[in-house]
Amino acid sequence: MKVKINRHAAKALKKVLEGPEAEGKLFRVYVTNMHGDHAHYDLMLDTPTDHDEVVKTDKDIEFILDKREEFLDGVWIQMFHVPKEEWVITNPSKGGHHHHH
Repeated sequence: MKVKINRHAAKALKKVLEGPEAEGKLFRVYVTNMHGDHAHYDLMLDTPTDHDEVVKTDKDIEFILDKREEFLDGVWIQMFHVPKEEWVITNPSKGGHHHHH
C-alpha cells in the first residue's frame, strides 16, 4: 500500500505528532463515506491493529492503513495555503474524488 503527502501537510502533521496527545500513536487514514466508485477520507491519531499496514512516506511520516480497504491504497494527503488553507485527501487511482478536511 502507498501514501503520498505534500510538504505542507507533512510539516503540519509533524507538529501534531510532537504533541503529548500523539505519544505512541500514528495517523490513520480512513474512509468516512463511500459513493459507488469513490470514497471520502479523513485522518485521526490511532495505533495499528492486526488488519493494518504501517506505510512510511518519503516525508518520514508513517500512516496506518486498513489492508482490507482497497480505496486507501494510493491515497494522497495535501495541504494548501492558497487560495485558502485547506486539507485535501484524494486517491487518484480511484477516480480522484476528494474530501476537504
